[in-house]
Amino acid sequence: MEHSFWHSKWQKNEIGFHETEGNALLVKYASFLLDDESANSALKRIFVPLCGKTRDIGWLLSQGCEVVGAELSEVAIIQLFEELGAEPNVTTTAKGKAYTKDGLTVFVGDIFKLTSSDLGNVSGVYDRAALVALPSPLREQYAAHLIAITQCAPQLIISFEYDQNEMAGPPFSVNEKTVDLLYSGDYHIKRLERSMLKGGLKGKVDADNLVFALTAK
Repeated sequence: MEHSFWHSKWQKNEIGFHETEGNALLVKYASFLLDDESANSALKRIFVPLCGKTRDIGWLLSQGCEVVGAELSEVAIIQLFEELGAEPNVTTTAKGKAYTKDGLTVFVGDIFKLTSSDLGNVSGVYDRAALVALPSPLREQYAAHLIAITQCAPQLIISFEYDQNEMAGPPFSVNEKTVDLLYSGDYHIKRLERSMLKGGLKGKVDADNLVFALTAK
């Protein structure tokens, strides 16, 4: 999917995918990332790929986490810090800009350009908006890149499953088989929940929420 697609969405404020109150499934299952012994760090540092301006970041910060995000749209990042009431420090490197403030760092630009040294020692990954935002041809590349730059850190994945013939993404349908194909070579995968998405996806199509916990093999 072209970068221009997402830049246009944010410029036009066409962000129906954005949740105004954060995600209840994160709150329900966050202990997997925050308490999991495999995330062996006293201070949890959570990576949120393709983060947009999600309020989940504010919730993670409130739990005492450091948060690292990656987002293509600078508009989204500016709005994120505005909604957090934080005045960020903005630095520019050869890879692009980084916005930082009080335990939060968000990189602007192409996630595929980030390296493990950029992220630092990540203790967990929270993926609510990345896999479902990417069309099928990019998911394998994304999954491999994520494994490399986070050094196989535990992941909490929230996705949707619905009949892709009934509605074009994004967000795309990402079912259990897809998650297994992408990650089973490196992770043990446990489905934590399947539940009906109340009101359907965008009010257009019946869909299920899926929640997965991934731990390194």
